[in-house]
Amino acid sequence: MTKESKQVLRKAMDLPPIARAELVEDILASFNFPVRQEIDSLWSREAEERIDAYECGNISVKSAKKVFDEINRQ
Repeated sequence: MTKESKQVLRKAMDLPPIARAELVEDILASFNFPVRQEIDSLWSREAEERIDAYECGNISVKSAKKVFDEINRQ
């Protein structure tokens, strides 16, 4: 890893967890992965299945604020 990369990593690690996750997603999205479309399709299907399960009352939910507060406490 270059000196510049190490500096960027140190700064990134100081970010809150959600900001780090967004940064990772943005970096990964910058690559042209041939399987990216398949992965996006699988995530889309998973999201739809979770929405359907929620609407049918088959899963419990927590507010995003509560989830993020729990993450930040860790």
